Amino acid sequence: SKQWYQRRVAITAGNTKSNKTRINKTPGGKLVILYAKKKTQISKCGDCKEGLRGIPAVRPYKLSGLSKRVKTVSRIYGGTKCSRCVRSRIIRAFLIEEQKIVARVLKAQAKK
Repeated sequence: SKQWYQRRVAITAGNTKSNKTRINKTPGGKLVILYAKKKTQISKCGDCKEGLRGIPAVRPYKLSGLSKRVKTVSRIYGGTKCSRCVRSRIIRAFLIEEQKIVARVLKAQAKK
């Protein structure tokens, strides 16, 4: 019932996420098992969940070995939020401050 290549290669037990394999034939005609690496996911924006540009899609362990300039973008919230969300945050904060100033002015005029 086993395939011909399964009889010639020692297959390790357990079809787990980290144990995905494929059989490859070497130039010498020998069959060997190659272990597949886990798929990487692109870093996502914390607000809109859109993929972040400029940040490499690598596994967490490899990400820890990269330098800071590779993992971030030179902007406020760089590497965690996309530029569109940062822009909307800045505008929102500015408008809220403006609203507070207008409320203060109206309150001062009402007292007079």
